[in-house]
Amino acid sequence: MQVVQTPKELKALRDSLPGSVGFVPTMGALHEGHLSLIKKSVEQNDHTIVSIFVNPTQFLPGEDFSKYPRRYEADKKICELASVDILFMPEADAMYHEDEVIIKAPKAKGYILEGHFRPGHFDGVLQVVNKLFHLTKPTRAYFGKKDAQQLYLIQQMVRDFFFDIEIVPCDIVRDPDGLALSSRNVYLSPQERQKALLLSKALKRAAKMVQSGEYSVERIKAKMREILEDIKLDYVEIVDREFEPIENVVVGDTIILVAGYVGSTRLIDNIWI
Repeated sequence: MQVVQTPKELKALRDSLPGSVGFVPTMGALHEGHLSLIKKSVEQNDHTIVSIFVNPTQFLPGEDFSKYPRRYEADKKICELASVDILFMPEADAMYHEDEVIIKAPKAKGYILEGHFRPGHFDGVLQVVNKLFHLTKPTRAYFGKKDAQQLYLIQQMVRDFFFDIEIVPCDIVRDPDGLALSSRNVYLSPQERQKALLLSKALKRAAKMVQSGEYSVERIKAKMREILEDIKLDYVEIVDREFEPIENVVVGDTIILVAGYVGSTRLIDNIWI
């Protein structure tokens, strides 16, 4: 595995790779969720590139940019053991310039749900992913379904900008107790972790309601809010897979999403129906 820190080094190495290339962009503090993406890329491509970059432009003022977990040596070892070919670990000044051309998230889908509660967040996500796509020129790129709205917007960017890249959505990985894996889970105290399980509990209840023939969005959301009454919620929402509002669940075309705070830690989760 080769570790590089500058776009120039990355481009030179990328241009030397024959065959298909998979790309997994991350912010580090790698866990089994990230590893599932990396393993899929290694299985499906001749070469795999992973990036680790805590991207400053996707954090809002007052968010956890400065304390976001950084475990670079452990992450390097994980990538090496997972047969990653190139690990890209740039500094911010290598990725950004003063007064540069910027990308804006779409006015509708980029400013609902996560975009509403974190205005400007998706501008930063799309800006850095666009840069990384140009540097890595991947055949396929791998993103987790836990960040469902992010996944949708990246798919839209690939379509709108005519990237010749296959976006591969990857299933959420959970701990045995049901908590969706997240680098931010390390912030949770033991008591907060138990409370965080209410998120997956509410989603499981919603799925059972659908399995039992209950398709009313309002009734499902009401039951979820009952379960989540001890969580400081940003939203409980049910949309189709184009992130349009719906009145009734359509099996095979619905996402149920939740976001809220457990203590001072903001967590998101969802289930695809």
